[in-house]
Parts: sequence; C-alpha cells; structure tokens
Amino acid sequence: MRWRGVCHVEFAVLDYDESIAFYDAMLGWLGYHSFSSLNMEYQSVYYMTRFVNPHSYIGIQPARTGDKLTHTDQAVGINHIALWARNRKEIDRFHRDFLIARGIPVTDEPKDYPQYWPGYYAVFFDDPINGIHWELAWVPKVPSPRQLWSYYRALRTFAKQRADLANSVPGLTRQAMRTLPGKESWT
Repeated sequence: MRWRGVCHVEFAVLDYDESIAFYDAMLGWLGYHSFSSLNMEYQSVYYMTRFVNPHSYIGIQPARTGDKLTHTDQAVGINHIALWARNRKEIDRFHRDFLIARGIPVTDEPKDYPQYWPGYYAVFFDDPINGIHWELAWVPKVPSPRQLWSYYRALRTFAKQRADLANSVPGLTRQAMRTLPGKESWT
C-alpha cells in the first residue's frame, strides 16, 4: 500500500524570478519551507511543509518553451494542484488576506463542495504569471451529520439527473469504483 502519496511535482515557469517571488509569498503564507538546487545540476527551487525524509515537495524550474496556461482551455497537462489547508478558517483568511489583497485571479470563491466528500471546503485560483491552477482544500477528520447528509443529497441529486447512473448512493458509489490491473496482469 502506497501511503505517502505523491513524492514530488515540478513546474516549468515563464518568468523564473517573478514566479519564485510569487511562490515564496504564496507558500510562505501557507507555512511551507524552501531550499534551492544551488544550480548544481539544474536550476530549481523546492517547497515543502517539512524537511523530514522522505518528503513531498513542489519544484519550480525555468521553462525553455511554452506560453501562459489558461485553465478554462482544459489543455493537456495538469488540470490543477490541490494543497491541504489546516481548517476552513485558513482558507477564508488565505482568500481574503493573500488572494484578494494581492489581486490574484480567484476562479471559485471559498465554498462547500459536498459532492466531493463530506465537509469538503475549498477555494480555487490561478498563478498570475504562469496560469497554473491551484486549490486550497480542507476536509474534516470526522464529518458532522449535516456534512454527511449534504454529501448524500449531492450524490443523490447527480444520480437522479443522469439516466446512466445508479439511482441510489450506494449503487452510485459501487458504479464509480474501478479495478486496476495488478502487477501479475502484465507478466
């Protein structure tokens, strides 16, 4: 079982110095730490929540080619990156004190997304230099009965709107599950 999740993700950015200034501000506000490759093999700056090994990090490198991304184009590549928030209040403060205060393009204001998971709360925004789409999200460890009911209602509503979906939440959940081929199927 892979419990650690993503090891790292690295982005190639248009204006390296301006992008580093933006990500220093954004990820610094969120409590991340940073280190540099010191241009030993290539130029890159890394951000992580802690320096414990093994760790997950976000890397920024200068791009050699390309243009600013437009999220609504749904072009090939990463759709968006979601970072974990500590709580709902951090999302609201980040939205108000960082995104709005700096004029960062917000694509979706902070709100509940009960269709994603019970208690799911998030804000979506774009990197103003490169157009990389980001999300700051929070999910409670133990959802309230109200959050569970909102999740159930959201899934039930989707199921009723589409004839190709199961007509119950348990049926919809089973229908959404997929089985992937294991190692033995490739031998």
